Amino acid sequence: MARIDLVDLAHSYGGNAAPQESFALKPVTMTWRQGGAYALLGPSGCGKTTLLNVISGIITPSRGKILFDGVDITPLSTQKRNIAQVFQFPVIYDTMTVGENLAFPLKNRGVPKAEIDRRVAEIGRLLDLDPYLNRKATRLTADAKQKISLGRGLVRNDVAAVLFDEPLTVIDPELKWQLRSKLKALHRELDLTMIYVTHDQTEALTFADTVVVMHDGRVVQSGTPAELFDKPAHTFVGYFIGSPGMNILPAEVRGREARIGGNVIALGRSYDNLPAGAKIEIGVRPEFVDAVAPAPGLLTAKVERIDDLGRIRFARVRIGEAKIAARAPAGFTSADGTAGLKFDPSHVHVYADSLLVEGAA
Repeated sequence: MARIDLVDLAHSYGGNAAPQESFALKPVTMTWRQGGAYALLGPSGCGKTTLLNVISGIITPSRGKILFDGVDITPLSTQKRNIAQVFQFPVIYDTMTVGENLAFPLKNRGVPKAEIDRRVAEIGRLLDLDPYLNRKATRLTADAKQKISLGRGLVRNDVAAVLFDEPLTVIDPELKWQLRSKLKALHRELDLTMIYVTHDQTEALTFADTVVVMHDGRVVQSGTPAELFDKPAHTFVGYFIGSPGMNILPAEVRGREARIGGNVIALGRSYDNLPAGAKIEIGVRPEFVDAVAPAPGLLTAKVERIDDLGRIRFARVRIGEAKIAARAPAGFTSADGTAGLKFDPSHVHVYADSLLVEGAA
């Protein structure tokens, strides 16, 4: 188990001399505490698997270094880093029993048989595999195979960290929820540093204590699920996290007011020193915009449809070329196809060139 420090870490598949904008992983400096549960979240091609493979030693970074508990392990092989890695597609040894599959990493390291039996029994119990430990690992369901793969990663109690590369992609949705809950329980019980790569925000937000959001090779924000939802540091984070994602609208901002098409939207903070020439936008979650009857002083939008999700309804509306979502209170209808939009000033954020501007209280 280890604290992991990334120091000016970057990687280019085209070599260190390549332009920095072409790097698959742009420079990142951050610390992951021992025993933490982390998720690397982002779309395909954003650099999350590259970062995971750099940490594990599969890839040697073009720049920077990696420290485990203050020791530079950048030049070390995967084996010497003492990392366990679980991949998207599990590799199961069909000629072995389930228990022998779990024991395999320990036998390779010469662990005494009594300790192997104890660890296999413990991990088998935690993963609900006890009834299958003595049967051959053939004709297993996808979730059972992935449980064995997870177990092989967790069976060693001396690992610096356990890395998961989209381990639940091939699992059915209901079983995926069960395995995710099981993995979270395992983290609490075993106190291991776990890093989980996924493009699925639900997986990331329900598993991790800290979510690291990546976009175009960069870490754009790292924080708790609540921090990412309530205060996105980048417009991409606001858009990518949430269902629907954050509404992003071009606006003119001065003081405590934002103007869109001549309409004024009140802001909860004051913005008097925005960067000259920057692209200014406001961002607000659909949960904090109400679609109501049109009225003077409210931004008017064209209603395209209303999505009823059972627990909440969202009106999909258009303002010029911009499409946004707004909460549709019970009983809301639009006879003429228009709606007024009422914004909660305390949840309207201002962005300059996609980056959050704090503003003054």
